[in-house]
Amino acid sequence: MYPDTLLDIAMIHAENLIEKARRGDDKAISQLISLWHKRLYNFCYKYFSDHDLAMEVTQKTFIAMYKNIETLADISKFKPWLYRIAVNHCHEEERKSKRNLMVSFRKGSDEEKEKVENIIDDSINPYQQLQLSELNGILKECFMLIAAEQREVLIMKEYEGLKFREIAEVLDISENTAKSRLYYGLNSLRKILKAKNINKDTVYYGN
Repeated sequence: MYPDTLLDIAMIHAENLIEKARRGDDKAISQLISLWHKRLYNFCYKYFSDHDLAMEVTQKTFIAMYKNIETLADISKFKPWLYRIAVNHCHEEERKSKRNLMVSFRKGSDEEKEKVENIIDDSINPYQQLQLSELNGILKECFMLIAAEQREVLIMKEYEGLKFREIAEVLDISENTAKSRLYYGLNSLRKILKAKNINKDTVYYGN
């Protein structure tokens, strides 16, 4: 999660920036995009585990933000409003592509492999690097096996640090439903990991 990150701190003081963007200030729009790009990309990448799809959806999200921000009546709702746009585009892309999202685990380019979350320390020997790389791929594969409605809640809560109230606003569901989806998502992930014998002792680090 992201408590007290620079983004969170910046957003506390961003109401003036959002208001300027609502009035059509292109410079303010650019600043908002700069402020939110990395976080939205990370959300989309975790959703698809595919760099190209994440970039495409992130771009579409900001285009939609630019076209529709003047309709945002309550600027304090900017964060859930922006995530709702991203989620809707994720759903749209998922329906449109009609392809197996697991392809990205088996056919990732060298550039995509460099974008995995686990940064491998140079002090780890090649055998350990191979183990960590393979484990990371398995973990992402397991993550993608979770139902999409559970996966998106898990990402927003555990990775993006949204409150259940905000998640409920993004997905137009009740807070109890959001909590339920998180519970079932985590439970599903645990079962998948257990079935694949993935646990804290899976990786052997040796000396």
